[in-house]
Amino acid sequence: MTIDLADVAQKQGIKYFLISYTDLFGNQRAKLVPAVAIGGMQKNGAGFAGFATWLDMSPADPDLFARPDPESLIQLPWKPEVGWLAADLWMNGAPVEASPRNALKSQIARAAERGLQMKTGVECEFFLITPDGSGVADTADTQAKPCYDQQALMRHYDVITEICDAMLALGWKPYQNDHEDANGQFEMNWEYDDALVTADRHAFFKYMAKSIAEKHGLRATFMPKPFVHLTGNGCHMHVSIWKGGENVFVGENGGLSPLGLKFIGGVIHSADALAAITNPTVNSYKRINAPRTLSGATWAPNSVTWTGNNRTHMIRVPEGDRFELRLADGAANPYLMAAATLAAGLDGIENERDPGPHLDINMYTEGHSVRDVKKLPLNMLDALRALEGSDVLKDAFGMLVPAYLRLKHGEWNDYARHLTQWERDTTLDC
Repeated sequence: MTIDLADVAQKQGIKYFLISYTDLFGNQRAKLVPAVAIGGMQKNGAGFAGFATWLDMSPADPDLFARPDPESLIQLPWKPEVGWLAADLWMNGAPVEASPRNALKSQIARAAERGLQMKTGVECEFFLITPDGSGVADTADTQAKPCYDQQALMRHYDVITEICDAMLALGWKPYQNDHEDANGQFEMNWEYDDALVTADRHAFFKYMAKSIAEKHGLRATFMPKPFVHLTGNGCHMHVSIWKGGENVFVGENGGLSPLGLKFIGGVIHSADALAAITNPTVNSYKRINAPRTLSGATWAPNSVTWTGNNRTHMIRVPEGDRFELRLADGAANPYLMAAATLAAGLDGIENERDPGPHLDINMYTEGHSVRDVKKLPLNMLDALRALEGSDVLKDAFGMLVPAYLRLKHGEWNDYARHLTQWERDTTLDC
């Protein structure tokens, strides 16, 4: 039965709805709609000018309509008169192929044709910083190894618990919160679910963390590498595949099943192209190709390898029911990250991709000793070129990949035109 949003608004005291979509660059766009108008918006969608956001459209394109998904409704715990809705993009009466949520739904449907469902959980890392972005908010947080620091965690008790209380109220089943490896950095975990549900929650979590931080006079950032000397913000994703209520990644003797290994093989096969999606900014490559940080390790991969319970590889298999993709960072688009991983994994299943050798070494200290291991891209341009050459992802996403590449090449060119102080310092007298 279709959920009537007007009826929900009346019963739950919702005065306004945020009809929200995530563009190709991961930015959340929205219109604030009074509850009395939600019936028409539920039927037809809220109108936007697509060119005004990062969607590779022109001013001449017709209206873009964001149709809210009633199943995604989240009543803001800190402002309960507002309901947030994830929306699907339509134009000229058809879904927009080059939009992130539609792309994920397309890959979910592709998996469903095989009777498969992907479930994901994400580990969102973020910094609490000063409003002007100049440094971490807690000036007493200065340890070289601050990970799990109890004092620093409790100094931000009010912020962290307000976010966690919100997740508890929403039924997300959060289970732990901690101070992460960098000064001023935190991670909050909630239970895994269907890939679309997790992507919607991931998108909302970023909005929620920023909003609650602002309420406390702080700023939350998911930027991959906001401080050169500190560990960056990852967004590790745990992945499992289910069929008929059974986790089909589970194999014998505590290992992954043959299907699970093929899925990993697909991710490894497309890893360099995948990086253009999971590590989508210029700054992303200052995290995955970083020198040692103050704490002693970056905790980010630099090579395309997989392992067991070892955090120095791109893919970690902590238990025989899932794998952890450690490649993505805080800038990753919640929908495209899941969609691209699923597309690569399905290719691995369909083409029986071999993931290669299982490595147990410390890749940070011994990686140089392993031959024929593919390296991750050194910068965004290398990643974009890998995506250009990926038939797997181009075939899976149709118009989305060329649209994404056009916009991202524009971003790279804008960066390349930028003159840095480092260039002046090192070459002014050459």
